[in-house]
Amino acid sequence: MALSGHVVGLLKEYMGDLVEQAKQEMAAHASFGFSATPYRSDQALSDLLAILDDRIESEGVQVGLPDGFLHQMWGLCNDARAQVAERVWLDMNSSDQPSSKARVRELTYRALLAVIETSG
Repeated sequence: MALSGHVVGLLKEYMGDLVEQAKQEMAAHASFGFSATPYRSDQALSDLLAILDDRIESEGVQVGLPDGFLHQMWGLCNDARAQVAERVWLDMNSSDQPSSKARVRELTYRALLAVIETSG
């Protein structure tokens, strides 16, 4: 799937927002003594599609997202789901960093961008 540099830049911005949101959630939960619940790469992909849906509805035309972009991304995420999950699992298990929602999102989005770059 060939995406313009502009669209990839927007994706990276949205992905960064989601990672930052997860870091803030983690800090808030820790301050209240809540433990983190397990979080998987397929949930990170679903969260990305949800924010894309929201952003397309609120600002899609203004920021230059093409018609059918959400459907295109849904298909890409669906096709890449197993490959992304495997990459995230490998990265998580070869690292000494603890698993967190932010870390899973970061690794998931990095793997998804790699799929986009190799398929474009």
